[in-house]
Amino acid sequence: MDDDIQESLLVYPTDFPIKIMGKTQPGFAQSVLEVVQKHAPDFDAATIELRASRENTYLSLTCTIRATSREHLDALYQDLCDHPMVKMVL
Repeated sequence: MDDDIQESLLVYPTDFPIKIMGKTQPGFAQSVLEVVQKHAPDFDAATIELRASRENTYLSLTCTIRATSREHLDALYQDLCDHPMVKMVL
């Protein structure tokens, strides 16, 4: 199989959950929301799932977006990973 050809298990468009984690700090959720809405303008902020770590040191946000392509997801992941408040994106 050619290295340039990658088969995807996803069929686009699809609803795709993205988990974003960072330190609990003022503005974290809003900053993440701004990045997500830049790539998915139709994302409804009311659907964000928030979960704090046991000692409230970290906060995870799960945002389920409507992904239209692999490139769409890659661009969103890259912007989230490049954000200084974000520690991990799954």
